[in-house]
Amino acid sequence: MKVKRKLTGRNALAGLLLLCLAATAQAQDNDNERMQWFSDAKLGIFIHWGIYAVNGIDESWSFFNEQISYDDYMKQLEGFTASGYDPQLWVDLIKGSGARYAVLTSKHHDGVALWDTKLSKLSVVDATPAKRDLIRPFVEDLRKAGLKVGLYYSLLDWSHPDYPNKTKSIKRYTSDSLRWERFVTFDFDQITELSNNFRPDLYWFDGDWEQSAERWKAPELRKMILDFNPSAIINSRLAGYGDYATPEQGLPTHRPADRYWELCMTINDSWGYQGRDTNYKSPSEVIRIFAKCIGMGGNLLLDIGPMADGTIPEQQVEVLKELGRWTTKHAPAIYGTVAGLPDGCFAGPTSMSRDSTVVYLFFPGNAGGELMLEGVKSRITKAVVVGNGTSLEVKEYLRPSWSSHAGVYFIKVPEEVLDEQMTVVSLTLDGKLQME
Repeated sequence: MKVKRKLTGRNALAGLLLLCLAATAQAQDNDNERMQWFSDAKLGIFIHWGIYAVNGIDESWSFFNEQISYDDYMKQLEGFTASGYDPQLWVDLIKGSGARYAVLTSKHHDGVALWDTKLSKLSVVDATPAKRDLIRPFVEDLRKAGLKVGLYYSLLDWSHPDYPNKTKSIKRYTSDSLRWERFVTFDFDQITELSNNFRPDLYWFDGDWEQSAERWKAPELRKMILDFNPSAIINSRLAGYGDYATPEQGLPTHRPADRYWELCMTINDSWGYQGRDTNYKSPSEVIRIFAKCIGMGGNLLLDIGPMADGTIPEQQVEVLKELGRWTTKHAPAIYGTVAGLPDGCFAGPTSMSRDSTVVYLFFPGNAGGELMLEGVKSRITKAVVVGNGTSLEVKEYLRPSWSSHAGVYFIKVPEEVLDEQMTVVSLTLDGKLQME
């Protein structure tokens, strides 16, 4: 009888373990399904728009770092007109760039809300000549265009009287649990407004570094968002409770460990509009960085900064239009692909079809007229210039009949088929990719 009870206990434990494993697998499947559109999208457009565009100064940081007084910073409210704001033009430009989603700053660290919040008078509706909700029409036009909606929200708010600090040297308090609870309630209530009013597909948080996950109530906030919209996704800046990593202004040199990630990068050197910043990345430079992101299985969130009246500077428009020409031409190598070959196989970025039967090679210039590919044991059955359709000659060396290791492929690419920014070649394999 003792043996029987012991086996019964073991069986019960094993059953419980199987249930736990099944629940974990189901949760993973649900997460994969929720993240699929983001993984496939590859390109998003970040938009930093706020009162900081009036004087063309650093958003929020200029007063926090005491380069300008808080009062002088807030005087910009008087000049924020949004008089030239045309959300449909924004959306046309964003969709034309090849982006599949956009992220707009609903509120930066300065606390100025771009929507008609009922929780504060510090909004463009109540405190600027714009006097209207600037988020709603943009969200509506994004959805009409079939694009996903992302909203940036700063967890910290240096203007709020219940937030602990105002600038790097001005502290309102160091320990006051009641005031902190009031502020967290304010945060939750504003995020609830954004959820109810706009139902974002993506929540892009920022500012989490100043407090712990416990103080932000990050698990509770995540639960609140997903209870409201189970398909929503959240970036990494929720103190460890997000869905994907967000390296900022730094292109990874190797494939990140995170399954999902997104490089957020400015189009010049500034997040918001700064007229003196003319250090714009060329279309070729943006495309080469984007290709690196694609090749490492990530996304690019390219930032633009509209002027205070809502118009987008012509230099930014030109980059997005040329980016759109390139993404349209090379769409099969971009959208819905996965990370490509390991480092050392090809002298440039690569991506791959989800079923691992097609490899895409990205390269600028003429590559000496011939591409070299190493480490691939699969046979190449077809090589074609993407967006052009030209079939290419492929030769393989260093794989005698008695050898089982990978040879070296050379693919000739005529000069007349090259793209002016970056050319892409697709290689169809005789089955799923096999590597050395």
